[in-house]
Amino acid sequence: MTIETLKLKKLADAPRVEFGPLAHYNPLVADGDTPVRTGIQTSAPGYVAPMHWHPYVEILHILEGEMEAWLEGGEDAPVRLGPGDSVALPAKVPHSFRTVGDKTMKLLGIHSSSDRTVNYLDRETDDDGYPILYAETKPA
Repeated sequence: MTIETLKLKKLADAPRVEFGPLAHYNPLVADGDTPVRTGIQTSAPGYVAPMHWHPYVEILHILEGEMEAWLEGGEDAPVRLGPGDSVALPAKVPHSFRTVGDKTMKLLGIHSSSDRTVNYLDRETDDDGYPILYAETKPA
């Protein structure tokens, strides 16, 4: 896949996708015609990402605040990241992360795919790979 023109997306113009009461995501380069996909996730203190995996490598780069990240089975030994730190998460391996401290955390997520594909272990996704949020319980 090649890019023939500049692909510009401003954060101020990006849609907001809710990830529940403590986090949201703004897709940036995310129109499916680039070899990577990017977005900014903003997560309040107390946020924990549901355990999930992607069929491709994902890179998280911390812009503000702090987080801990881990692979499935490594919940007791997370890595801690702060502003300027990055972590590459392997393809097809469940992982999670959480905001730590009392400050909001912002990260740049880079998906090594033109499409967002997320496989949550405990919830469904919509056609765009975002979690489906239910107000009370999952319908039967």
